[in-house]
Parts: sequence; structure tokens; C-alpha cells
Amino acid sequence: MGRHPLFTITPRLLALTETIAALRERILSASVQVPWIPSLQREARIRTAHSSTAIEGNPLTLAEVRALAEGRELPAQSDRAKREVLNYFAGLKFIEKNARRKRITHENILRLHAIIAGGVMDQGQAGKYRTMVVRVGRFLPPPANEVSGLMREFLEWWNTQAGGYSPVISSAVLHYRFEEIHPFADGNGRTGRAIALWELYRRGFDSHHVFSGDDFFWSDRSRYYDALEGVRRAGGDLTAWLEYAAEGLKRTLDDVWKRVQAVIAQSGDKKIFLQPKQETLLRLLEDRGGLTPREIRDALGMTRQGAAKLIKPLMEAGLMRRVGGKKTGKYIKAQGLKKL
Repeated sequence: MGRHPLFTITPRLLALTETIAALRERILSASVQVPWIPSLQREARIRTAHSSTAIEGNPLTLAEVRALAEGRELPAQSDRAKREVLNYFAGLKFIEKNARRKRITHENILRLHAIIAGGVMDQGQAGKYRTMVVRVGRFLPPPANEVSGLMREFLEWWNTQAGGYSPVISSAVLHYRFEEIHPFADGNGRTGRAIALWELYRRGFDSHHVFSGDDFFWSDRSRYYDALEGVRRAGGDLTAWLEYAAEGLKRTLDDVWKRVQAVIAQSGDKKIFLQPKQETLLRLLEDRGGLTPREIRDALGMTRQGAAKLIKPLMEAGLMRRVGGKKTGKYIKAQGLKKL
């Protein structure tokens, strides 16, 4: 990739990044009020899975993707279409679990691709760098024998240089460069967009995982592809691409803020604030499907009394509930507010 991606901080890019920073702070300040987070997270996952797969031609509507997320059957749709969406949900869960990973490796990238592309590839093998020539429209990506070395450079830049840039910029740089390398025989678009999101998670830009930038790309696919192609037409200058990606992130945050305001209107005066350990607990409940009281204490390193104080407001806010008997019961993550 090189140590210094080629781009210029134009007045437009600077204005967009400043607006994005202000919007982000407004959203995250509001989102720490516990009852809102689960519905915003669910909506972001659903929209991201729908948009990223739809860009590649998946026929499922947003309503059908939402049905899959809720575990409902879609008998009229093909197994492949459903598998693509379910794979993407699993890919999102993977990057959420690895959001704090300090160093990304080849194995992490291969695992992400294996999850996203497993059972839905037209050519090549999921979780393996390509060994064949591929073509993307008029663009011919690098030869297969160069992929491993290019991905090594990609990961080196991500792990050592990306942190020197705004996450708005580093996320877009990674997105473009991954698509340019096109390291897999199939599934590069979905994986590249997931990697761009992973960078936002990793940098703490979307610490609550409530943004869905792929909606913007899906809203005008031809413009999305033209923006990627534009970098090649500009001799590798990323400026126009960064402006486009920043515009999309701003649009995304505008939409999220509208949804936050809608949830505020529903929640009225019933608001509590998440402590860090409460955030951790909610993530653990979602990841593991439920925890016993002892498992909660062990996971959070808390006493029985301390855990009880942590759990009580979450129960009262409807974010957790207890199931099972007195001795065998466990806590699970509850639905919270209704979907927007």
C-alpha cells in the first residue's frame, strides 16, 4: 500500500470530517442512555446486512432480511440468498467480537472471508486467497502470485500506519485498497465493506455499533462503483473517493440521529446511563445467549453484591430478564424497546 496514501485534505473533506465528528459525539452521547442501544444495534445490523449483500445482487428486501434476523422462515426465497444474508450477520458478529483486537493478521482476514463467503462462492474457496485471474468490469486486479505480498503490505499499513489518520479517512483507504487488491476469487465487496466497518469499530469511532454506512453505497450503486473506479482514473489519488466515503458516513450519521430522536420520543423520561461494565455485560449476554449469576460475577470480576447492583437497573429498564428456576436460572438479554 505504501506508507502514505495519495490524497489531499480539501476544504470539502475537512468540512465533512468536522461535521461527522460533531454528529458522532451527539449520537454517542445520546446512545449511552441504555434503553435505546439494542434497537439501534439491531437496526444497524439489519440495514448493513441488507445493503452489503444487495449491492452484490442479493434479491432479499429489507423486510425479508429483518425477518431472517428474527428467525422467521422465508420459504419463497432461494437458500443461497438467505445464506448470504445469514453469513453477513455472522461476519458482523465476528468483527464486533474482535473490535478491540490490537493487531489484525492474515488469519483474521481469511476467517472473516470464510464466514461471509462460505457456501455462496461461484469460484475459488472461502477463506483462501485466490489462485486465479479475476476481472472486475474493465479492471484487472493484481496477479494471484502477488496477492499474499500485497495483503502483507495492507496489514502492515493497517496495524502500524492507519492510526495516524482520522478513522473516517483510514476506513475509506482500507476499503479502497482491499477492493483494488481483490484478494479472493469471490466475495471481495462484502468482505471489503466489513473491513471498513471493522476499522471504525477498532478505532472506537462506532463504539456502540449503531452505524450502517453500506446503506449509502446501496442507495446509488453506480455512483459507488464509479467512485472506486475514479481512483484508478486519477492515477491512484484517493481524494475524490475519500470525499465520497465521508459524504456517505455523514449521511449515515444523519439517518442514525433521526432514529435516535425517534427512540427518544418513545422512551419519554425513562432513561438510565450505561456504565462500562453494563455495556460489557450486555455484549456478553448477546454473544453467549445467557449467563448464570456466577458466570456474570466471574466474567466481570465482581462480588455478588456488586453484580446485583449492576444488574438491577438493567432489569428495571427491560434490557435483561431472568429465566429458569432459582438454582438453575440464568440472565438473558431482553428485547428492550420495539424496533423503529
